Amino acid sequence: MKGQGFWFDKGRRKRLGFRIVGLVLCIIICESILQVSGSVHEYWSEAFTTQSNAFFFHGGSEGLFASTAPDSSPSDNPYKGKSFIRFEDLKFTRTKESSDKQNKMQSRTGLVEAIIVEVKDRERIGGAFLKSDDICCTPELHAEGSCKVGEVIIHKNLENDEWPKRIQTFFEGTSQVAKMEPRTVQINNTGMYYLYFMFCDPQLKGTVIQGRTVWRNPGGYLPGKMVPLMTFYGIVSLAYLVLGLIWFLRFVQFWKDIIQLHYHITAVIALGMCETALWYFEYANLNATGSRPMGITLWAVTISAIKKTLSRLLLLVVSMGYGVVKPTLGGVTSKVLLLGVIYFVASEALELVEHLGNVNDFSGKAKIYLVLPVAFLDAWFILWIFSSLSKTLEKLQMRRSMAKLELYRKFTNSLAVFVLLSIAWIGYELYFNASDPLSELWRIAWIIPAFWTLLAFSLLVVICILWAPSSNPTRYAYAGETGDDFDEEAIALTTAVKGAAVTDHAIVLREELEEDKRE
Repeated sequence: MKGQGFWFDKGRRKRLGFRIVGLVLCIIICESILQVSGSVHEYWSEAFTTQSNAFFFHGGSEGLFASTAPDSSPSDNPYKGKSFIRFEDLKFTRTKESSDKQNKMQSRTGLVEAIIVEVKDRERIGGAFLKSDDICCTPELHAEGSCKVGEVIIHKNLENDEWPKRIQTFFEGTSQVAKMEPRTVQINNTGMYYLYFMFCDPQLKGTVIQGRTVWRNPGGYLPGKMVPLMTFYGIVSLAYLVLGLIWFLRFVQFWKDIIQLHYHITAVIALGMCETALWYFEYANLNATGSRPMGITLWAVTISAIKKTLSRLLLLVVSMGYGVVKPTLGGVTSKVLLLGVIYFVASEALELVEHLGNVNDFSGKAKIYLVLPVAFLDAWFILWIFSSLSKTLEKLQMRRSMAKLELYRKFTNSLAVFVLLSIAWIGYELYFNASDPLSELWRIAWIIPAFWTLLAFSLLVVICILWAPSSNPTRYAYAGETGDDFDEEAIALTTAVKGAAVTDHAIVLREELEEDKRE
């Protein structure tokens, strides 16, 4: 067959397999980078780290839109139209050795500062503008009148001298604990904001932070880069609903010609509908309350893992020719089911930690231990899919089953297009993440996870079109080793052979009758 050399060349298939393995690894790594964090940042007795001549703790970062209502606007809802960062129940605890060194008669024996800075003004923190690598003010810089000893160096914005924002909390006497006064900082400019807690006094080494900060946008508590995703999942859930309705009508119309594969496709559509709807409600609840709803998130994660597993199994069994070229999977059924179960467990574990675990803890080796199994299993799935497709196409070509060969040719080409799109998007993701380490492009970051959802939906639509229930199921349904497995030329040849055999038998009978008459 013309145009099929690529798929039947074993060397090319092997090279394609290695490329797909790399693709899957990149997909998993890029997906793990995009963490969905809540707008409430909790601190559980966490320590400060050393950076330059300062002690540093990252309190969080979010994309925030500018407030649409003035700070003093009267309203039944004080949060309506306002964007802010609120400090709640924050306290700093220093070591007993540090507190014992202080004079109990002194009112200020230690300073911790909360610094809020917009990412575009990050160079205003520290002594870069003074041609110094120090973050904390030194006696030399103090002598020049540039800063105060014991404080973080901040170069104020000339257009707004209140930013970057500095909030100070002091230890008193020999007290081990310093409590930060509850405070709300309103955001009036759209941007990516970072919160840092810092201190400059080496005697405070070992100090820990406890409490929380609440970040809110004008429309709710949903982080800025996730705001479009709520609308996106709402639209995609409606798209799944429309697809499900059309599929159901076809299913009922041709219910007498339904094959087992159609039930599998129906299950994937239903799971996709539930998955996107649950994610929509999860984001909506997070937007309204500021915290992730444990129950909805758990269901969304589980349904998502089940749907991913069944989607991969669907592609695999279709590629193997199940219900089309052969009636069963034969001896590989148990292997397919085992791979599906293992993939579900690995995927569920990864999703649970990503969405319900502590994002700060989900890093380093812990992340690798969860990401690598899923990446390996994805690679195994895709290699098996393309290997099975190659065998199925070869079998159909040998049988000269033209209708089914054309069907699988379209499916193979579609799958190849999706792979090329995935590779192109992976390149874009890598470039995007490399060129935006501080999330300055947070307003368009939502399109990265949205793309993979749309890609999965589009592939499902293609499968629904190719394997849609119809009144002529012989184009895709298995019909044994004869019948539609041969073309018209083969049938005509068989008929001719049978006709010749009948003619020879008639000639023999006639000769025997003539001999009987002579006798």
